[in-house]
Amino acid sequence: MIGFLLRRLVSGLVLLFVVTGGVFFLTYGTAVSIARNILGQNAAQDQVDAMNARLGLDRPLLEQYWSWLTGAVQGDLGNSFFTGEAISHSLSTRLPVTFSIVVVALLITVVVSSALGIAAAARGGLLDRVVQALVTLSYVFPVIILAIGMIYIFAVLLMWVPAIGFVPLLQSPTGWFASVILPAVTLSIAGIASLSSQIRGSMIDELKRDYVRTLRSRGVPEMSIMFKHALRNAASPALTTFSLLFIGLFGASFFIERIFALPGFGDFAVGATIQGDLPAVLGVTLFSTVLVVIVNMVVDVLQGWLNPKVRTR
Repeated sequence: MIGFLLRRLVSGLVLLFVVTGGVFFLTYGTAVSIARNILGQNAAQDQVDAMNARLGLDRPLLEQYWSWLTGAVQGDLGNSFFTGEAISHSLSTRLPVTFSIVVVALLITVVVSSALGIAAAARGGLLDRVVQALVTLSYVFPVIILAIGMIYIFAVLLMWVPAIGFVPLLQSPTGWFASVILPAVTLSIAGIASLSSQIRGSMIDELKRDYVRTLRSRGVPEMSIMFKHALRNAASPALTTFSLLFIGLFGASFFIERIFALPGFGDFAVGATIQGDLPAVLGVTLFSTVLVVIVNMVVDVLQGWLNPKVRTR
């Protein structure tokens, strides 16, 4: 297991280096004048030169990258070109918003998907058709319409939750839950569709295997067969879907944050990209890559625990 983890860790570090290096040279190495974008196209050349010197953009590109890389290793991602705010501070204030939405959405997705997938595989018949119809509907139904509809019903008409904004968990647990539940439900819809289909298919395959028939012939209770044996064996492919789902939800949170006016990571990333705030873009890239590496490592460990054969890959 130690060797298995070390291989995954080394590959993750290589991926971090390649992605951040590629983004750095594709952004800082372009012919676009960053200083002129900050000062405006009508700025005098001496003002542009002074700004380049202040930001360190007059140094060789490799020297700039090494400076950024050594700072990033120490947790210093630089400052915004436009606001002067430390990128690490910007991320630390916005990530709790996005993580709140994504974690709640994941919990909803896992619970509902597991219930639907297992029930459809075990019962079949009408229940299976109803579940498949609901899954198909969730695929094609526009999420933005669902979000607006839920805001109108639960925030405007019933006034159970706020329509927009975010309340930190430490400030008010009930206010936090009220501010994230609608965005989380909206974000979970597409995830429920994909994960429940994966669990249903894996469970159906497992329930057809010889060991299940053997267990049934020995009088093992159906619930024990379902949850102790079949579900564990079906969990491995579902874990892969789960990892992709987590990363996908994190990326899709931008749309939800825009609809519900939440100051999250996605909103920050898009704003930095549109504005051309390169330190912020690099910080977003670094964190996103770290997130992908960590999620994949956790899933690999879980799969290695469920299936020891995976550890030899």
